[in-house]
Amino acid sequence: MPSKRERSGPPSEEFMLSRMRDWRAEHERELIPDELEDEDVKLPDARAINLVLRVGELMLASGEGTEAVSEAMLSLSVAFDLPRSEVSVTFTTISLSTHPGGDSPPVTGERVVRRRTLDYFRVNELHTLVQQAALGLLELEDANARLEQIRRARMPYPNWMIAVGFGLIASSASLMVGGGPIVATVAFLATVLGDRTSVFLANRGVAEFYQMAAAAVVAASIGVGLLWVSTEMDLGLQAGAIITGNIMALLPGRPLVSSIQDGISGSYVSAAARLLETFFILGAIVSGVVTVAYTATRLGVDLDLENLPSAGTSLEVPVLVGAAGIAMAFAISLAVPPRMLPTIGAMGVMIWLIYAGLRLLLEVPPVVGTVVGAVAVGVVGHWLARRTRRPVLPYLIPSIAPLLPGSILYRGLIEITQGTAVSGLLSIAEAVMVALALGAGVNLGGELIRAFQRGGLAGAGMRSRPAARRTRGGY
Repeated sequence: MPSKRERSGPPSEEFMLSRMRDWRAEHERELIPDELEDEDVKLPDARAINLVLRVGELMLASGEGTEAVSEAMLSLSVAFDLPRSEVSVTFTTISLSTHPGGDSPPVTGERVVRRRTLDYFRVNELHTLVQQAALGLLELEDANARLEQIRRARMPYPNWMIAVGFGLIASSASLMVGGGPIVATVAFLATVLGDRTSVFLANRGVAEFYQMAAAAVVAASIGVGLLWVSTEMDLGLQAGAIITGNIMALLPGRPLVSSIQDGISGSYVSAAARLLETFFILGAIVSGVVTVAYTATRLGVDLDLENLPSAGTSLEVPVLVGAAGIAMAFAISLAVPPRMLPTIGAMGVMIWLIYAGLRLLLEVPPVVGTVVGAVAVGVVGHWLARRTRRPVLPYLIPSIAPLLPGSILYRGLIEITQGTAVSGLLSIAEAVMVALALGAGVNLGGELIRAFQRGGLAGAGMRSRPAARRTRGGY
């Protein structure tokens, strides 16, 4: 009887990377376009081209970054013998061109992403498919069958749980900034109601900008209503935390990180498109909250600037619980596999501890604390992704949620409605700087890991990355 240690198991990381590099070396000659041969060549398998395009389309539509999609498509091209393949991935379009050689013309296919649904469960399954195909563990027919299973698979959470996830983000955020149980409960209900309003508008063909603005209006109106009741009845509730929590639930953390990631990797078209998407979402949130705040001010509701909700640099237990809750709720809303939730919650607490600790001990500005915390999360997230052979974004995006600048943005909007436009614009600019610092920090952490890694899905190690080739100076 063989011992447990001797029993076969999943291939190790070293074995996988070695196989990937061997595969790349074996097909390297076919990938050089200058070495076209005159002899008769076999045309590429149309089924393989279709598989590569469909995998890339589903990965991009589910929220994966441009560089990871390109790398996965190249890996599948090598695995299924598509010679001299070139891949182009933008924000909405995916194309694959392969040249069979000789006098044969190139074969090119293209797919367009028309609908996006953030689903990191599918992204995780697609990465597993690509890895198994790159190791020769899947034949073409098996890979196509596996792709169909992934397309038809149900998410790990029911639809109502995704909606609840948005509410839990808001309630955790309001608890984190001192809202208390009552305010956290109302924040949950307000955000869920706002989300259902946006779904109602989406089903009637209303543009996403107005969906987001309507969600912000609904939640902000409930927050202002509770604030008025609290003031009239002298309840002392931090009702503004409802608006802060809703802003945190709506802030575009995923497109922000992806835009900076694409820019760093050299995909400037996708980076610009994702950054524009980020600012449109931010504009929708600002429009909705400012409309409600201005109306409330004109009606005589007291929006006190001196007592706006904020977590500051607190390290109290409710704040840490709120940080973990925000991270895990964000993960649920993105359909991250359940087994990853405890790790993501711990990373949410970690980023807050680093941020608050630096500000308390060294009195650094918020942007500096944000960058350092984000770099630490980036390093840990990329290390975990390599150890577990999973995509990295499901670790990164939810973990930065506790530092999303909801309180700063809320302060800026209230300042604008009260006539101090300069202070309000400065606060909004600070919120944008903090958001950009988050995106840049997590990507810097990934670059630190990448600098010492070898291998990759397409066998591209630290010297074979296109974005790393020098464009200035000596060579």
